[in-house]
Amino acid sequence: MKVGIIGLPNVGKSTIFNALTNAKIPANNYPFCTIDPNVGSVLVKDKRLNVINKYIQSDKIIPTSIEFVDIAGLVKGASQGEGLGNQFLSHIRNVDIVVHVVRCFDNDDIAHVEGSIDPIRDIGIIETELIIKDLDSLDKQINKKQKIVKSGDKQAKFELDVLNKVYSSLNDGVMVKNITLNEPEEQFIASLFLLTKKPTIYLSNVDEDNISKSNDEYSSIVNQFAKENLSESLRLCGNIEMEISNLNMDEQEDFLSIYNLKSSGLDQLILSCYSLLGLETFFTAGVQEIKAWTIKKGSTAPEAAGVIHTDFQRGFIKAEIYTVKDLEQYESEQNIKSAGKVRQEGKEYIVKDGDVIFFKFNV
Repeated sequence: MKVGIIGLPNVGKSTIFNALTNAKIPANNYPFCTIDPNVGSVLVKDKRLNVINKYIQSDKIIPTSIEFVDIAGLVKGASQGEGLGNQFLSHIRNVDIVVHVVRCFDNDDIAHVEGSIDPIRDIGIIETELIIKDLDSLDKQINKKQKIVKSGDKQAKFELDVLNKVYSSLNDGVMVKNITLNEPEEQFIASLFLLTKKPTIYLSNVDEDNISKSNDEYSSIVNQFAKENLSESLRLCGNIEMEISNLNMDEQEDFLSIYNLKSSGLDQLILSCYSLLGLETFFTAGVQEIKAWTIKKGSTAPEAAGVIHTDFQRGFIKAEIYTVKDLEQYESEQNIKSAGKVRQEGKEYIVKDGDVIFFKFNV
């Protein structure tokens, strides 16, 4: 999973990226201090790995990971090349999900490219540029399809109709992810990797004074906007997240309690990314290693096996399965087996979040 962090310059994107990845990239008080996208891999915290290791002592614990991409700040006119905009927009095309960071704090020492704090205006600037870029992409596709349709190609006619439908909605300011499409239309549009098709989380970056509040003026506006646009929203304080990232687990819990927070904003962000993309985790466990694996919800046992190795899927015979909760209750694999809780599942089994699986295969 690749997550792109976007927003206007000086909204805290690089600070948040640094807190996630400990990358220590520049986070300066001027536009375009980020030029090339910064990429960092983040290990996903999952307490279930420690639960498994409590009862199955292993040499190695391997969490799953997410790749975050810090994309340079976009500005008004980016789609026409302002501020290296065309280059920056192209970086968004390669991510699976977009985290749109919105500045929700006042600070006279940090310049705002528009001169004032206005979350909805700022969101509008970015999304207008994404829409313009998608309209340009669709325009080129429509011109190509029109030529093919003249030959009587039925598939091209279908695709042209879909392109015109989406183009019309985009022209009305509707992001592609919010356009109602049937399954064949959805599959075709997905193949175009349009920028406004990406699932989006609006991330309000608030200051230290407001993070303890359940809501504040700026972030509540962002939350309402996200609801109206069928998207997710979260709030965090980039500066606090930076401090948390430098602490050990015990210190983090003490620090969070000062601000009446149950978990870090970045932990919440990772969970939201998983949820929005419809992902879940299963585990393999043994004395050599315990490992977390990420799959799409609804994956069959052979498909899950294929994430480990294509041979596992090709030669799949069956899967022996129990859950992390079973392990907590019975405290050993042997006790789980004695209680009859280890299930033998075949090719039709749909893997569940928290399954611990041993695959049997033959190639």
